[in-house]
Amino acid sequence: MTKALLEVRGLDVDYGAVRALRGVDLSVERGSVTAVLGANGAGKTTLLRALSGLLRPASGTIELDGRDLTRAAVERIVRLGVAHVPQSGGVITELTVAENLRLGGLWRGDRAALARRIDEMYALFPPLAERRSLPAATLSGGERQMLALARALTGSPRLLLVDEPSLGLAPRVVARLMAVLRRLCDEDGRTVLLVEQNARSALSIADRAIVLDLGAVVAAEPAATIAADDRLRHAYLGF
Repeated sequence: MTKALLEVRGLDVDYGAVRALRGVDLSVERGSVTAVLGANGAGKTTLLRALSGLLRPASGTIELDGRDLTRAAVERIVRLGVAHVPQSGGVITELTVAENLRLGGLWRGDRAALARRIDEMYALFPPLAERRSLPAATLSGGERQMLALARALTGSPRLLLVDEPSLGLAPRVVARLMAVLRRLCDEDGRTVLLVEQNARSALSIADRAIVLDLGAVVAAEPAATIAADDRLRHAYLGF
C-alpha cells in the first residue's frame, strides 16, 4: 500500500477560458501536514475546490487511498473521508455553535458517536464549549474559525482541506489554530492539506510544502528546505 493518502497527477482546472491549474502533481502522506503556498491568484483555493469536488478537472487524476475521486460527486468525497474548510470558514451564523457542530456530522447516522465526537471538539476548542448555546454570529473571528474546523472534524475525516485559516486573525489566534492542526496529525493521525498566505506560519508546522505560481508547481520539498531557500522565499512567499 502506498504511503501517500492523497495522490494528484497532471491536474488541469479551467475557469472558463482561463487555465487556473496546469499539470499539478502532489502527494500527501498519511498523518502529515502539507502546506500549499503562493501569492494571490496562484491557484491555491482552486486546488482545494477541485479536490473536494466543487470544481471538475479538465484533465489529470485525483486518488484518495487508491480510490479515483477525479470526477466523484461532493457527497461521495465527503463519505470517503475528505472535509473541506473553505476560506473564511463558512459557518452558518444563524445557527448556534452546537447546531453547527451537529450539522457537520449528520451524515454519519450514529447519534451516540456524533455526541461523543462533539464533546471531543469542545475539549479541543474550549471557547466553543463556553458558547455552545449561542448563535455563531456572536463569535469572534478566531472563534468562528475554530467552529469551522471543529464542524469539519465532527465527521472524523481522514483528509482535512483547510483554506487560509489565518485570514484576518490576530497572530496569537493564528498560532493557536496552527498548533491545533499540528496536534491533529501528531496525536490523532489526521492528514492535513493547508492552503495559507501566511507562509511563515504554515511552514512552521508543515512536514512538506508545495509552492504554486500561476497555477503550476514551482517547488515541492520538505517544509524546512523551502523555509531555508532565500531565493524561493523572496520570489514567491514574501518573506
